[in-house]
Amino acid sequence: MKRGRGFTLVEVLIALAVVAIALLALTRAANVQVQSFDGLRERTLAGWVAADVLTEARLASAFPPTGRSDGRATFAGRDWRWEREVKATADAEIRRIDVRVYAGASKEPSASLSGFTGTALVP
Repeated sequence: MKRGRGFTLVEVLIALAVVAIALLALTRAANVQVQSFDGLRERTLAGWVAADVLTEARLASAFPPTGRSDGRATFAGRDWRWEREVKATADAEIRRIDVRVYAGASKEPSASLSGFTGTALVP
């Protein structure tokens, strides 16, 4: 009896199993990339909100009083919560401003930013 050229059923099943495993791995890798992109977008938007809050504090007063304040902002169709802390520095004419921005009701900040302002920095 002459044997035909081709694949046996077992060989085809093994090949299909290998392809299925490869496709699952590719799907998982794509999912991880999408989640990574979402996190990057959130941190970028939160960083812009923090920069806005810091700039507003600098523009409101060249020498803001020390203390904490907080607020809310809507940016890029999302709700953000921010906390700002103004601290004295070793130089009496300079203040440090620390801003933390949270996405929605999150407990961990999505971005934080620090800057300085004061009469010694204004020309």
